[in-house]
Amino acid sequence: LRRARRGMALACGDGGMTAAAEKEDEKEDRTPGFCRDCFTPLEGRITRCPACNRPRLVWHDEIHALSIAHMDCDAFYAAVEKRDNPELRDKPLIIGGGQRGVVSTACYIARIRGVRSAMPMFKAKALCPDAVVLKPDMSKYAAVAKEVRALMRDLTPLVEPVSIDEAFLDLSGTERLHHASPAISAAKLVKRIETGLGITASIGLSHNKFLAKMASDLDKPRGFSVIGKVETIAFLAEKPVSMIWGVGKSLNAKLAAQGITHIGQLQHMEENDLMARYGVMGRRLWRLSRGQDARIVEPSHETKSISTEVTFQTDISSKAELDRTLWKLCEKVSARAKEAGLAGSTIVLKLKTGDFKSRTRNLKLHDPTQLDDRIYRAASPMLAREADGTPFRLIGIGISQLTDGDLADPPDMLDPGSMRRADAERAMDKLRAKFGKDAIISGRTLPKK
Repeated sequence: LRRARRGMALACGDGGMTAAAEKEDEKEDRTPGFCRDCFTPLEGRITRCPACNRPRLVWHDEIHALSIAHMDCDAFYAAVEKRDNPELRDKPLIIGGGQRGVVSTACYIARIRGVRSAMPMFKAKALCPDAVVLKPDMSKYAAVAKEVRALMRDLTPLVEPVSIDEAFLDLSGTERLHHASPAISAAKLVKRIETGLGITASIGLSHNKFLAKMASDLDKPRGFSVIGKVETIAFLAEKPVSMIWGVGKSLNAKLAAQGITHIGQLQHMEENDLMARYGVMGRRLWRLSRGQDARIVEPSHETKSISTEVTFQTDISSKAELDRTLWKLCEKVSARAKEAGLAGSTIVLKLKTGDFKSRTRNLKLHDPTQLDDRIYRAASPMLAREADGTPFRLIGIGISQLTDGDLADPPDMLDPGSMRRADAERAMDKLRAKFGKDAIISGRTLPKK
């Protein structure tokens, strides 16, 4: 029990033990750890590293035996912007849309004021009126994310991206290659990201993906948290059921209505009982409440779709304005598809009305495409059918059923002009690649007189 208690208290290096407990364990404390700045191995509780005299130390009884990590960049979009503009460093920064949009991310200064991701912008501005607000620059963030991912893969080939700024890593078997335990290798990775790319990240380390993800949320920013096998049941018992992967608002409310608010309550229930109440989700509740997660780190996840959307400052009902916006979005989707070497066989149009009702329309093509002209020609008629005077607050376009870009856009004998348009588009792509994306624009983007 003492080992489990000590492991949980020391995992984040926060000195969480009471003075009496610390005195009790002082003589026999051999808890392994290391310095997160110089990576000197440590044994026993101390307040500063004997090698570099810094206080960023981490201990845990199982720290060198665990190998599943979850790494999450801290306030990623905001961190990149602050890196590129030092004048923003000490200011609250929100990355998001206009007054009608939502917060993509916020720096930690803004988070202290209550700003959160996915919060409506008007609410974020009310909470933090002095915040600097920037629109997302996804191409820049994607480039930085690519550099982060490359550093991860230098450490292990078993990297499973979860989103643009986070990933799971399986560090099993890397000790011989890197001459360090998985924990120290993960800490070195974070330091390389910080010194080389100018952004920070937090690490969660455990014996499976579920607990590694939970650990990475315990200590941010620049955190390093550990959940070991010995303490798993006790650690989870006091946590709310909403922390279980897959428990959203609806299921959380259903569980609460039946008096189940903490994971510990699920630990005392039978698997058959939970399955009778919640079906397949009941089995997941039973297993995850006990920290059981057999999922492996899968290094490659196939991209299922490429899409983009925009939320308007004010609702738009004009068919011409909607169509002009649609074309710009088609250009963005096409550019991303070409860059990724992918093509899509299904065109997906997304609309959201002023009263937040969504409309999604699909069109299956005979052949996959990555051309903006072809995406637009498929999507525009779908938009025309929906643009009946209804005010829309959002429009989006995407391609799905992705395949290799080499299979894209074969000659169409029924449309002799298609090859001419495709050749013109590819010529414009070459000009943009050489002189910049704004070197040449399509007439469709210009407002009608």
